[in-house]
Amino acid sequence: MTSWRVWLPLDLVLVGAFAVMGRMSHYGSLTLPGWWQTAWPFLVGAGLAWGAVLLTRRPPAAIGTGVVVWLGALVGGMVLRQASGQGTAMPFVVVATLVLAAALVGTRLVWWVRARR
Repeated sequence: MTSWRVWLPLDLVLVGAFAVMGRMSHYGSLTLPGWWQTAWPFLVGAGLAWGAVLLTRRPPAAIGTGVVVWLGALVGGMVLRQASGQGTAMPFVVVATLVLAAALVGTRLVWWVRARR
């Protein structure tokens, strides 16, 4: 499970799930257009970070790679949200920071611990 063919789709699914949780917690329902409106900035940010990961040949399962993808999703997502007129209120930034870190770095940490056993 160290291939980018596993980690890249997993990371995108985790970022998409973050958007699902956000939409459900704020609106109580989920539509595809609503999900896309929330998800696309973070997916683009994660995708750009993955481009950097692939170019530098970083190990996909490495915790450092998770940090790169997390920061790409977070910073890219917030910049694109701001540029597209979506909100970037401080509580949202804090929640996004923590949830995306848990998802993108936490999964690699769990994998690393399990791989060492």
